Amino acid sequence: MSIPSFSIIQPTALRFGVGAVQGLPEVVRGLGGSKVFVVVDPGLVKAGLVEQVTAPLKAAGLPFIVYDQVTPEPGLTLADKGAKLAKKGGADCVVGMGGGSAMDVAKAISILLTNGGKAEDYLGLGKIKKPGLPKIMIPTTAGTGAEVTFTAVFINEKTNSKGGMNGDPLYPDVAILDPALTVSMPPQITATTGIDALTHAIEAFVSTQAHPLSDMYALQAIELISENLPLAYANGNNLEARANMLMGSLLGGKALATAGVGLVHAMAYPLGGMFGIPHGLANAVLLPYVVEYNLIGNPAKYAVVAEIMGHAEDGMSTREAAASVVDGLFSLNSDVGIPFSLDELDIPPAKIPEMARIALTVTRPVENNPRKPTLDEVIEVYENAFQSLGGE
Repeated sequence: MSIPSFSIIQPTALRFGVGAVQGLPEVVRGLGGSKVFVVVDPGLVKAGLVEQVTAPLKAAGLPFIVYDQVTPEPGLTLADKGAKLAKKGGADCVVGMGGGSAMDVAKAISILLTNGGKAEDYLGLGKIKKPGLPKIMIPTTAGTGAEVTFTAVFINEKTNSKGGMNGDPLYPDVAILDPALTVSMPPQITATTGIDALTHAIEAFVSTQAHPLSDMYALQAIELISENLPLAYANGNNLEARANMLMGSLLGGKALATAGVGLVHAMAYPLGGMFGIPHGLANAVLLPYVVEYNLIGNPAKYAVVAEIMGHAEDGMSTREAAASVVDGLFSLNSDVGIPFSLDELDIPPAKIPEMARIALTVTRPVENNPRKPTLDEVIEVYENAFQSLGGE
């Protein structure tokens, strides 16, 4: 009998429901905030969604500063610049609204305002010594789960590489999840962020650090996302599908926060750092190829994933059921318009060896992976992900 051993910290308070964002002023005041620094994706400004946050703050008489310069793959300097503006403006509470990029920048700004220094000082694990300013996350995509994780990922402009800050002080104090805020998400973003969330759940489920609680989160996330992503992609106004996707993303975030992610994430990092490929898109394209490579590392668990996603058939062996996940993932990607291969992302095949070397330096996801990859094997997985090099 195997007796699990694990440790969990999940300090983020959750508010979930249509209209939940209207309670933002109460949350701010409950955390002792009186002037709010709002970090948002620029696209939300154009779409008018930022008013969903600023209007309640105005009505409650709470002053705020909007920082809307976040990019899809944010650099460390965005956090540094935001911290200076927040300090100058006297902010005592940080709100991150948008996708993972906006929330990661908001989390980092919160930490910089109390710990000092620059964002690059905190890359790695356990380098953050003090709690940040109170921070509230409001996701408008159903993907990253950043509203409940202790990580903030950035491009290091000096090295042109991707890396993360990691530490318990990065956990948000409160996450406000309002499905209505995700309705206007374009189909393409719905797809890439949705498969990103699915990747979190699957990788956490098969992680070497998995345990009963992370499995509970991951399995529910896999079910919700696989059932509802095509519905949300086909009709963005399907509020029930949007709510289920937001819940799936949340649970995927909790799963990854407690069990970690794996090789998909490690291999996606150089795609973002070297070529600016959005994180969710990189994960989505790589997921079926990495799962195919990983199958022999934990066929029993991949068979469970296949059953939940509706691909396992009666009479299949464990290995056959596990293998059916790969076709299922390719099929789901196709349904929601995800490119089949890396060729479609204009990644130069000549860079594969360099990409593979960088991927193996993303140590924690590599260590969590159910199959221990060599450099040659990572190169082979990348090659398989190129149709032009003989991929499927």
